[in-house]
Amino acid sequence: MAISTVLAAPVAADGGKITTSTKTKPTIVLVHGAFADASSWNGVVERLERRGYTVIAPANPLRGLYSDSTYITSVLDSIKGPIVLAGHSYGGAVISTAAAANPRVKSLVYVSALMPDVGESGMSLGAKFPSELGTATNSVPYRAGGVSGTDLYLKPDRIHPVFAADLPANTARVMAVTQRPAATTAFSETAKVAAWKHIPSWFLVAKQDKTINPDQERFEAKRAGSHTVEINSSHVAMVSHPDAVTALLLQAATAADPARPALAATGTTHDARAETALTGIAASTLIAGSGAVLLGRRLRRSRS
Repeated sequence: MAISTVLAAPVAADGGKITTSTKTKPTIVLVHGAFADASSWNGVVERLERRGYTVIAPANPLRGLYSDSTYITSVLDSIKGPIVLAGHSYGGAVISTAAAANPRVKSLVYVSALMPDVGESGMSLGAKFPSELGTATNSVPYRAGGVSGTDLYLKPDRIHPVFAADLPANTARVMAVTQRPAATTAFSETAKVAAWKHIPSWFLVAKQDKTINPDQERFEAKRAGSHTVEINSSHVAMVSHPDAVTALLLQAATAADPARPALAATGTTHDARAETALTGIAASTLIAGSGAVLLGRRLRRSRS
């Protein structure tokens, strides 16, 4: 699928940094996952641009979590103003790392995505929530620049039922031919940070997903306190349901002052956060950090 509406590079024509079209609208950055490329976001890009948003859909290298997130971090550094950062599938793991040290990322959006906590990987999450992906891939050795490793490809006859069941079969055949493989390190490297712990997040659960178990998506979203929607979609919701994905991105982009996430008491222990409404409007002023929490408790006791 040709990349038509997607910006291939994050630098403006005059060589300067990209700026948002208005002071209030964030730049929306869309990160694709494994076995796909930036053109998978085309339908969403078209809809966002009609709404007047600046959109960037960079090429995710798919070489490993650490190197991929470093690259996406460099893309974010080229953008002025607020950012909404979205990731599909493995792209969710990438944005969770890339956004961790960037105060201009106001919202994170996960589309049928990986959302690992510190110490987790795509493989470890998949072991807890098995899907059909495990039997749908081929391993192919590669060599590049003196480096060797193993790439994962989707089996051509498994792309339609496992990856894109709600798309026409001929579209799935094209996806099989044009797919971009992911190195195994993309799924085996464990997360060192988790930006969703301190950046508000939105999550789209694809209820018919055979690539990532929908129960895994629900677990991740609940743990992160994400604003969550569920739709009847295959794994590639941004291709088959671009309107629903665009609507979720617009929620994240227009939230006036998103509150910090209300983290569930699952997985790694987190500081408790105030819960947020699905509309993304802040429910209360939040106190971040364990030191601030202790101070707040002492003040309350002194008043009582």
